[in-house]
Amino acid sequence: MANGSGSRGRGSGGGARTGGTPRSAAPKRPARAKAPRPTPAPPEQPRTFVLGAVPGATPGKWIGLWRERLPHVSLELREIDVAGQRSHLDEVDAALVRLPVAASDDLHLIPLYEEQPVVVMSVDSHLTAGDELDTADLAGEVVIVPADDVLGARIPDAVSPTFAPPADTGEAIATVAAGVGVVIVPMSLARAHQRRDVEYRVLRDGPVSTVALAWLRDRTTPDVEAFVGIVRGRTARSSR
Repeated sequence: MANGSGSRGRGSGGGARTGGTPRSAAPKRPARAKAPRPTPAPPEQPRTFVLGAVPGATPGKWIGLWRERLPHVSLELREIDVAGQRSHLDEVDAALVRLPVAASDDLHLIPLYEEQPVVVMSVDSHLTAGDELDTADLAGEVVIVPADDVLGARIPDAVSPTFAPPADTGEAIATVAAGVGVVIVPMSLARAHQRRDVEYRVLRDGPVSTVALAWLRDRTTPDVEAFVGIVRGRTARSSR
């Protein structure tokens, strides 16, 4: 009996411990403060960029790029006449003009490209026999110079018309279509006034016409600078 009670005593002494020190809880990490969300930039207000262009200028590619890159800025293309192109710069943001333009301190000019001169003649003219012409080929021809002439070509031994100069290139080409004389114009104008009763040939030694981008210095804006970048071939990611 004594042995049995000793065994029970040892057994109860080797049981699970009670009343031990509890493990301390891990300290809580302080909550991170949320970073303030950036304030979105206000949307740009719709506006219009007005581009002037003399007859024959071809800004189509640049206008297409403008609409891709600045869809929120509409582009208005406004035709201006060569005779008044300098004064029209007061009415537009920038313009495609034909040189020469009187240079001044308040004017920016960037030459863009040159156009070949062509001779426009009736389809019945003997001049259509050649693929190209020289000024010497026009000796004895009636050379019509319209009031809006932009080339100032001088043709030795040409015959002056006996009638008043046509008011513009379109009227001059209509006169040529009737079989009277020839007219020398930049190729783009010959194409713009193309008719079935006229043809044109490149005048190899004639004066070229330079098209340039012009704008007034005090009208320089981010939109003007964006258009300058487009005509100079900068990509959308290029820096100024």
